[in-house]
Amino acid sequence: MPHVFVESNWLFAFAAPAHHQVPDAAELLNRARRGDFTIHMPNVCIGEARQAITTKCQPRKEADAIRRFLSWSEPAGDVTKADAAVTRAILDKYENSLKRDLDDLDNSLRRLAELPYLKIFGLDDEMLALATKLALDGVAAKPFDHAILASILVRSSNLWDAGEREISFCEADADLQPWDRYGNGKPTLKAAYDKAHVWVYGDYTLTQPPRGKDFE
Repeated sequence: MPHVFVESNWLFAFAAPAHHQVPDAAELLNRARRGDFTIHMPNVCIGEARQAITTKCQPRKEADAIRRFLSWSEPAGDVTKADAAVTRAILDKYENSLKRDLDDLDNSLRRLAELPYLKIFGLDDEMLALATKLALDGVAAKPFDHAILASILVRSSNLWDAGEREISFCEADADLQPWDRYGNGKPTLKAAYDKAHVWVYGDYTLTQPPRGKDFE
């Protein structure tokens, strides 16, 4: 059975309010449900993703900018009263929809955690020790990245030692991708993934970059 690791960006792409979701993130979970692979995710991703969703997806923040536009554009004649009324009605529906999604976020995360094909795991002492080493070595720039990277490297190595193969990591965060924005490799990061037998994809389709035929 192949194994696919995900982290906070995938959880945001899956669990955020509908218009923030990424269809490929949902399809990845559907593929796991069909038995194509097992998904693994560090439990620290739950808190990080929840904070990002509740911070970035607040309805008032997005809708108020349009309301401010209407407050001067309608009197100025740039927007008709009819168009302004329709826009305000749409904004009300938009806010209500977002509020429902955010109110149900914790329930959505709990339902996700109960799925048998998504393995959410905690950090052990070995992972925490590696996270400290990664921080000291400057391998990852952000505190959460140290913990996430360490947890994936250790768990992947344990899976490999147990005889599991085809281990991958879906990583949309450029900081943890083993290549830079120009496609050049990051030697230290790539070596860490290779040692743990993890192939890194930059999307949720498990296609890019193509997995090396001889990669183990």
